[in-house]
Amino acid sequence: MKIYGIVGYGGFGREVMPIAFQMLSTQIKEEHFELVFVEKDPTEISINGHRVMSEDDFLSSNAEKYFNIAIADFNLREKIAKKFESLNIKPFSIIASNISILSNNEIGEGAILCPFSTITSNAKIGRHFHCNIYSYVAHDCIIGDYVTFAPDVHCNGHVVIEDNAYIGTGAIIKHGSPDKPLVVGRGAIVGMGAVVTKDVPPNVTVVGNPAKIFERTPSSFSTFPKLGETI
Repeated sequence: MKIYGIVGYGGFGREVMPIAFQMLSTQIKEEHFELVFVEKDPTEISINGHRVMSEDDFLSSNAEKYFNIAIADFNLREKIAKKFESLNIKPFSIIASNISILSNNEIGEGAILCPFSTITSNAKIGRHFHCNIYSYVAHDCIIGDYVTFAPDVHCNGHVVIEDNAYIGTGAIIKHGSPDKPLVVGRGAIVGMGAVVTKDVPPNVTVVGNPAKIFERTPSSFSTFPKLGETI
């Protein structure tokens, strides 16, 4: 028997579970499998008809195991992925049946591509990418590892989004060009509804139209634009 574990039974995990069940039921017709929630210290034994396993029980099971992580926090997502993969548990991607993936794209392991999302052409996407409902990645974009798109993100062509960035609901990222892609730096947060027209430095939060820096990490004080400065 194979066990497919979705780590996290919060709201996003519960949204993702039926997508995963439909996908696996279509793909794995000849083999028995179980799809479960996995939690570090669960307080429930079953949610929405699926068993909840503790992380320890999941890791110690002798079954052939696969995992995905339905947690937005990139730090936690990366930590869990590295732990599970070090134990030779393989990530699997969860892809809704009604998304559009067009031509010549590369998508890393452990992705979650939610309903009505789109990947157009010649995009390169890293590992454990979350693409929520109605979001899209346009042509010639490069997306790093552990990047999160909230619902309805518009990522236009020739954009680079570095590892661990979070793009909020309804954000629009202006297209770059082949010789000068627009870059959203590592660990940056693009706020809900922001319109990004210029590069975003690493480890900052930007909000508004046009996007402006809202807050910065202490390490960035001497190197990045002043608070409120248009980027």
